[in-house]
Amino acid sequence: MYFASRVQAGRMLANHLVQKYRYENCAVVALDDGGVVVGSQIAIALHCVLTMLPISEIHLPREPVSLAGITVSGTMAYNPSYSRGEVEEMTNEFRGLIEQEKMAEMHKINRLMGQGGTIGRELLRGQNIILVSDGFKDAFSLDVAAEFLKPIAVEKLIVAAPLSSISAVDRMHILADEIYCLSVVAEYMDTPHYYDKQDIPDQETIVKTIENIILHWQ
Repeated sequence: MYFASRVQAGRMLANHLVQKYRYENCAVVALDDGGVVVGSQIAIALHCVLTMLPISEIHLPREPVSLAGITVSGTMAYNPSYSRGEVEEMTNEFRGLIEQEKMAEMHKINRLMGQGGTIGRELLRGQNIILVSDGFKDAFSLDVAAEFLKPIAVEKLIVAAPLSSISAVDRMHILADEIYCLSVVAEYMDTPHYYDKQDIPDQETIVKTIENIILHWQ
């Protein structure tokens, strides 16, 4: 399935969600820049807050796949592509480097997002959390988000995306209470391939979009 734009895809998802969640307490949490564009349409339809959980990857030398993902709060989840034994071996060998990478990536997220692009855990408590991306090639960001949300007493964890790979959907069934996915792709290519219009704005516009919806919500 292909989409004219992320705005169109967001409106299509919103049409599915609004029937059940229009009058419920919800918070839309975007997991990437494209997720902000998609998620803004959902937040507008549900009259709820939109925020972003920026996730940065930690890489080790000579490893083609990232070891872990980290959020601005320091919450980290290891890439499920590695076995537990592999993770233990790498964390023992590269402990100092991993700590340096964690600090550098957290600083980078803070610099990019500033104070306006994200909201604290306390504003998510008791909400139906809708995790949104413009496309899940894998479920790595979902694992990091689930780890971030663990200490928070949320009502439900909902995943919404225009498209997803089969393996990501399989993981959603484990992590989420509900799934809204418009298209499951057997051989998933890079996410931009599925959009005619590449409508991801610059970082400043993304932060302003989030801030404006937060202001209306408050």
